[in-house]
This record gives sequence, C-alpha cells and structure tokens, in this order.
Amino acid sequence: MSDFNSMTLVAASEMIAEMSTQAAFTSLVMSWGVDDFCGSGSVASRANDMVRYARTGGRIVPTVQGSCELTRAMVEHAITASDRDKQNKPESWARFVAGLKMDGFEIVEEEIPDPSGRSSIFDDGPRMISKPTLKRMLPEDIPGVDFREAEDEITSLLKKHDLVVAEGHLQRAISTFQRGEWSSANGELRNFFEGYLNEIANKLDYNGVDTGKARRDFLGGGLTPPFLLEDYNEWHPQKTQFVQGLMNRMHPHGGHPGLSEEEDATFRLQTTLITARLFLRRFDQRK
Repeated sequence: MSDFNSMTLVAASEMIAEMSTQAAFTSLVMSWGVDDFCGSGSVASRANDMVRYARTGGRIVPTVQGSCELTRAMVEHAITASDRDKQNKPESWARFVAGLKMDGFEIVEEEIPDPSGRSSIFDDGPRMISKPTLKRMLPEDIPGVDFREAEDEITSLLKKHDLVVAEGHLQRAISTFQRGEWSSANGELRNFFEGYLNEIANKLDYNGVDTGKARRDFLGGGLTPPFLLEDYNEWHPQKTQFVQGLMNRMHPHGGHPGLSEEEDATFRLQTTLITARLFLRRFDQRK
C-alpha cells in the first residue's frame, strides 16, 4: 500500500499541474519513465492519468534524491510548489497538507548548502538555502501509528456495532480537518471521543443518569469485568486517570500562546484515533 492516501495524491497532482507547462510536465514524466501512462490533453488531465497509474502501486522511478515509488516522487515534487502556485491553488494546497498529516507526514524547511556552490557573503563556507523537505511525524517502524489504517479500522468497527452518533462526529471531524477548519475539527473530535464511550456504555446496559461522566464511571467501576481498566489508570474513582485527562485535553479553557492551531489539531486527531482504536477493539472483543 502507498504511504499516501488518494486525497493527498490528487491534491499533489493538482499542484504539479499548476506548477507545469505542457513541456515541463512532459519532461517530468519522461524523466520518471511514465509518459506512456499519462495520456494527452491538458496538463491537469494528464496529471489525473498519472494519479490513476500511481495508485496501481509498485512503480519505482528515478529522482534526484534516489529511486522511490511514483507516489512518493509526486509528493516530493509537489512540496516544491512556489508561493505563487500555492496562492493560485489554495484549496488544493490545503488538501495536500491536510492529507499529508493524515498520512503521518509534514513539510519542514531544511537549511542545505546551495547546490550552485556559491559562497556565503561572509566568506565562511557555502551559502545556505532553504529547501522544503518531507518528514515523518513519528518513527515508521512503531506499530499502531498509521493514522489512515486507524481511521479505516475505526470506521469499520463503528459500523459493525451501529455506533452511529460517534461515526457521524468522526466523519465531520475528518472533513473539517481536511479543510483546515481546526477549531471545528477539535470540537467534533471531542464529541467523537465522548460519543463512542457513551454508546459503548449504553450497549453494555447502562441505565443511570444521562451524563457522560456517569457513563464513564460505569465503564470503569460499574461492570464486571470493567471496560475501562483501573490497573492501567484508564479510570479511577479518585486519582487522576487517562480517560478524563484526555477529555480535559480535548476541551481546554483559555488561549494557548505560541501553540499552532494546526499543530494542536493534528495532535488531537492522532491521539484520538489511536485511543479510539484501542477501546473499539476492546469493545469488539467483548461483544
């Protein structure tokens, strides 16, 4: 499976089309050896054909960074879009960046020696230039941090157990995150987190007062065996515990000077998906 989802690849192709004339696009796909699969017509149409071919998987192409899958080459090329290209295609760029975060990547600016060999004006070595670079947000070989995989499994389990309210909140959270609406995404993620725990409690025969806190207490202390585990500090009648702590983190009060809205929303998305996969798997096994 490609490292990149369909939204990321389509947005990357739209940026590549914006960056390219017909001649430049032809040179690009010829250098990758995929010109036979990129059709004819407008640059945008040919870029769409490239996405279709790239999604079949497995094509290794040569790039200046070395050989890699075509999907990776497309993404690496798209991140070099100029400020003007981004301004001309703001929605495509926003979907591209959001898609990369869903895939576990971000774009960072790296200082590298100028390939032209020019010296610094201070004559203390080569001149340094800024280059956009794709970085994994978490180590590749840690199990359970593929957020696309997490989202797919979560959606499947929500449907399997008819957790319809939580599923709706998750769909809206993903949609608003992809559009860059960080505040709305954060609100829907918190609703999702509380929502699936509420629905799990109901399906495990909760019949107390109608509050989320009461349902979480039921999941931790009102079941035999408990659903939320005191031994793991997921729930405790008195001391600080994980589930309530995460609930508080998902709905903080006041401003956060110096924190990026995008960075915070990404953290919430990643944490929520990994946590939901743990609890929904546990519920699935229990049922």
